[in-house]
Amino acid sequence: MKSQLIQRVIDVNSSLAIQNYSAESFLKVWHYHSELELNVIHESTGTAFVGDSVERFEPGDVVLVGKNLPHLWLNDEIYFEKGSDLTTKAHIIHFLDDFAGGLFQIPEMMEINKLIERAKLGIKFIGIGNSMITEKIAKMIECSGYERIMLFIDVLKLLSGHKKYKILSSLGYTESISGVNKDKLLPVYEYVINNFKHDIKLETIAALAHMNTSSFSRYFTSIHKKTFTKFLNEIRIGSACKILIRNRHIASACYESGFNNISNFNRQFKAIKKITPSDYVRLHSIV
Repeated sequence: MKSQLIQRVIDVNSSLAIQNYSAESFLKVWHYHSELELNVIHESTGTAFVGDSVERFEPGDVVLVGKNLPHLWLNDEIYFEKGSDLTTKAHIIHFLDDFAGGLFQIPEMMEINKLIERAKLGIKFIGIGNSMITEKIAKMIECSGYERIMLFIDVLKLLSGHKKYKILSSLGYTESISGVNKDKLLPVYEYVINNFKHDIKLETIAALAHMNTSSFSRYFTSIHKKTFTKFLNEIRIGSACKILIRNRHIASACYESGFNNISNFNRQFKAIKKITPSDYVRLHSIV
């Protein structure tokens, strides 16, 4: 399944486009665009595909999708049944990452700048913090110009400070180090992204961080709350998902993403994605 580029149109006299979406269902197309997308679900249920993630969506969900990250909101089958009177309602905002020019580069806006960086992997916001965001976006529909922009910056500020959220896509799918803490481990991240398809020795990785293997393992686990091996497997599974979406060939996904045998690949895939590679392919074959 190849993602399609969709050109979103933002009025020349505006910095963003906001849509009060109402239809029988969401657009059933696996697509991407150069604008970021903020999606607030009011009435709708189904499965959200964002990068290599597969998530249920329902009313109250707030999701921020980064630019050029493929995504699709697939409504439940009941929405497509003959005679169905179900509707899909959402507020959808599209905006460019530099829509505010250099404003987000000033110190007071750095948290929003970090939010836009994290959004490259897609972010799902969860919990009671969404209610205030939803209210402000509803007000944006009713106003324009300066008032709308100020409300939107308030929304981004609330999102940047949201305490409960989930990063959706994986580093392996995007082949980017966006969304990770870029501290002294930066050479490690860059090496892994460039070499995960090959055998990677812990000694090599530790040397990049100027540590011995035991010190590196402890430090990495303290930073990421997971072992380096699990981190590496997540990168590889993310890459495998991109291959499965494209050609649905499990063996190719296994060996091209750095695994040496199918059984280990299947085991790691299910441990990380919570479904088997075959089920993952089946879900993506629906669209």
